[in-house]
Amino acid sequence: MKKKKTFDMLNGSIWNKLILFALPLAASSILQQLFNAADVAVVGSFAGSGALAAVGANGPIINLLVNSFVGLSIGANVVIASFIGQNDEKRTSLAAHTSILMSVIIGIVLLFVGFFFARPILELMSTPDDIINLAEVYLKIYFIGVPFVMLYNFAAAVLRSKGDTQRPLIALFIGGVINIILNLFFVVVLHMSVEGVAIGTVVSNIFSSMMLLYWLMHETDALRIDLKQLKINDRILKRIAKIGVPAGLQGMVFSISNVCIQSSLNALGSDAIAASSAALNYEYFAYYILSSFAQAAVTFIGQNYSAKKYDRCKKITLQSFLLGGATTMVACMIFVIFDHFFISFFTSDVSVASLAYTRMKIILPFQFLNMSIEVFSSVMRGVGYSSVPAGICVAGICGVRLAYLYTIYPSIASYDHLLIIYPISWFVTVLALALVYFIHVRPKVYHHQAAN
Repeated sequence: MKKKKTFDMLNGSIWNKLILFALPLAASSILQQLFNAADVAVVGSFAGSGALAAVGANGPIINLLVNSFVGLSIGANVVIASFIGQNDEKRTSLAAHTSILMSVIIGIVLLFVGFFFARPILELMSTPDDIINLAEVYLKIYFIGVPFVMLYNFAAAVLRSKGDTQRPLIALFIGGVINIILNLFFVVVLHMSVEGVAIGTVVSNIFSSMMLLYWLMHETDALRIDLKQLKINDRILKRIAKIGVPAGLQGMVFSISNVCIQSSLNALGSDAIAASSAALNYEYFAYYILSSFAQAAVTFIGQNYSAKKYDRCKKITLQSFLLGGATTMVACMIFVIFDHFFISFFTSDVSVASLAYTRMKIILPFQFLNMSIEVFSSVMRGVGYSSVPAGICVAGICGVRLAYLYTIYPSIASYDHLLIIYPISWFVTVLALALVYFIHVRPKVYHHQAAN
């Protein structure tokens, strides 16, 4: 049987392929975020600010528990891409099967943790009494669908390893449409609250993940999944973990610091929570745009580095920065300039909207720093230095934010002063990453390897 043509990352022009890879991936990630954004928009418009705050209060918790393990899907992406670069079909297949089974196991574990510890986690974060019951309902229902969230992310990583970012986009588009329709039906027609939007999100995640699994089961190349052959290969699991665990740690660090910030935000009241919940959607959109070029960088470099095309790896790095920076800044400026229009989708409360505008103006203009962090980290992962960026981000993101929250912030506590720590921590981290990359990683990896 004739194999499907894979995305050629090893030859030809780079910039156009980075765009063709990154833009569908960005659209996919944005659609995934639209699951939550649709929840926020529907409850904010039809169920009130209390329900809006309840959904928003769960964002950092969900990101912490899920992103801690989604990093492993990055490891799967890098490992499979490297096997493809080496034209090793046997290990490509073993890695794909290991990844899919691993996603299911992780998802089930997260289901039990999120469901049974929802209340204690919300209490630990000082969630206000007037929204904690609604927040608990949303969180428990959401985590029922987490195994499908994990399956989607790992299945998408398997497809991305050969350059296929289109089908994950298609699956998420269909899931997003289903999610919005169900949200409106449950909340507007049946007059449900946060439980309605949570159920809609779970159902849409099931549809998206099952579509990707179906496509993988009908592939005609080494990525074809046979359910009877699902098993964990120890050697490949170790390779995935070597890349994925530090990547997951880095994602966890961002999430832990955001949980701590959310706890301080909770102390400012329901209006501040609701405002941040609305504005945060556009930060996520910007992040998914910039991270799509970081994901493109790690996949392209994973294949080219394994194929010993070191000069091409340097070009991929530079072009990922340029393209990622340009698209991120354009998107962020659009969000800031038309902030009233974008926030109107989530709330009509004047005081809530005013706080949302403030958050957008403080954080969005500095997302190019966040882009630099992601691209530097991805480039290092692609050449096998996954622990280095993770360690730097632990200190630069989590360390700086926690130090600020527990030393300086208490004496100047306010909404504005809380948010300013985001760009400060990004600046410190990107400076450290740049120094390590140019002084240590780039010369050691490329110059020495090229000499060999």
